[in-house]
Amino acid sequence: MEKLNDVYISDGCEIKRPHLCKFGNRVAIDRGFYCTTSLEVGDYVHIGPYVTCIGGEKGKFIVEGFNNIMAGARIVCASDRFDGSGLFGALIPESLKGKQIIEPVVMEKFSNIGTNSIILPGSILRKGVLLTAGSLLMGDTEEWGVYKGNPAVLVKKIDPRQILINAGKLGYEE
Repeated sequence: MEKLNDVYISDGCEIKRPHLCKFGNRVAIDRGFYCTTSLEVGDYVHIGPYVTCIGGEKGKFIVEGFNNIMAGARIVCASDRFDGSGLFGALIPESLKGKQIIEPVVMEKFSNIGTNSIILPGSILRKGVLLTAGSLLMGDTEEWGVYKGNPAVLVKKIDPRQILINAGKLGYEE
């Protein structure tokens, strides 16, 4: 892994638009990460192997800090609507394209995405949310909730006290 001021980006990552990316401190990105969007990453973030973040130049993925994105997760920041409004696909000229959904995906602090989960455009993982493995998230969530399934639904709430105490020892302040 390459070291850049506490940012470790493994060989075998492909970040298509590095000029649209910002990284905080203590960031690790594992092999196989593929990103076509704008990317804002805060402190203490781990992106596991073979995570995909798509949405092209107009897409945006915001990861605020103290986050984990587990292996094989798929973050979709822009998508064609497939509604008959025009042609679809990355190589179609803008004048012939159909309607698109282009909305940022946001991971607030302490939120986590489980292995092989899918997150669709406009989804917000509120503070402390856990999206369990293999789940599909469409839309907003409640702070400190555990979401599971397809579509993902709230299954329980997390007590954040110990998490916040430990984060405070790393300099986190609310």
